[in-house]
Amino acid sequence: MTLEEMARELGVSKSTVSRALSGKGRIGEETRRKIQDFSRQQGMLKDEAQRQETATRNLGVVLPADVYISGGPYFQECILGICETATFLEYDVLITTGTANDVSGIKTLVEKKKVDGIILTRSLEDDKGLQYLTEIGFPVGLTGICSKGEVIQVDTDNEAAAESLTSLLIGRGYRRFALIIDNMEYMVNKSRHRGFCNALKKNHIPVERQMIISTPLKMDMLDSVVEDMVSRKVECIICGDDVICTRVMSSLQAEGYRIPKDIAIASLYNSPNLDCFSPSITAVNVSARQVGNMISRQMINYLTGKEYQNRTIMDYEILMRKSASGIER
Repeated sequence: MTLEEMARELGVSKSTVSRALSGKGRIGEETRRKIQDFSRQQGMLKDEAQRQETATRNLGVVLPADVYISGGPYFQECILGICETATFLEYDVLITTGTANDVSGIKTLVEKKKVDGIILTRSLEDDKGLQYLTEIGFPVGLTGICSKGEVIQVDTDNEAAAESLTSLLIGRGYRRFALIIDNMEYMVNKSRHRGFCNALKKNHIPVERQMIISTPLKMDMLDSVVEDMVSRKVECIICGDDVICTRVMSSLQAEGYRIPKDIAIASLYNSPNLDCFSPSITAVNVSARQVGNMISRQMINYLTGKEYQNRTIMDYEILMRKSASGIER
């Protein structure tokens, strides 16, 4: 039975059912008991003793299906962090892959009762997996941010990080930017785009005069995109992540452009992939392993009845390096 079906049966809203089952949010005690009693009758809600008795001590982790093609080191580091903490807390990790519309792997883990909870590692605008898990009241965590209060969330403030980096670049004299981000269905990219625009507006720089590419950048398009940026007199390229930055930097250097004299470049995510370039690349530094550590700990604390944080925002730092050393006006 889904939350919507339960809400219809009891004559309450779906959000009321969700709050009653998750224990979060304001709700009358009588209504809470009514919903929880009905849920126990349906076999959906178990008390702590029952949960521990039937626990698998397995944690499911869902990686994006394209992680091995364009995922970069972020997901590798994140899964390492999840596994480190899970092992320390005597949990095993089962990994599956999924897309915004393909939830078959998630359903297999849930319906065959292979895991106690599931961590999603990418936050999407319309995520069928997240919708499925919250509708059936299954414990779920997310390395990202969403509007669903029952989901345990761990993320970096990507909007603030993008705003901070862009503001620092503006402070170094740059006024004409190209922002290259990937799929705008990813919530992280929406956040980075907002942060970039916020910085421009606060510094009275017209957003509409900037070059913004918000679709997947194919390799066969790269040379023409770089040529277009140069012809439009872009002063600084801000890449949405390390994978994009690696491709753009390689193309610039192959064409003989001098960084940052001819054009500057920065990345909204740092990784070891960027260490091979000279000059060193200005970037936002986030510890994906610590994000993995934190989401794993909070999920397992929740599953074992211990105190946990429902939403955690991790720190970041801006690494100002030679690839964007500034220009004089």
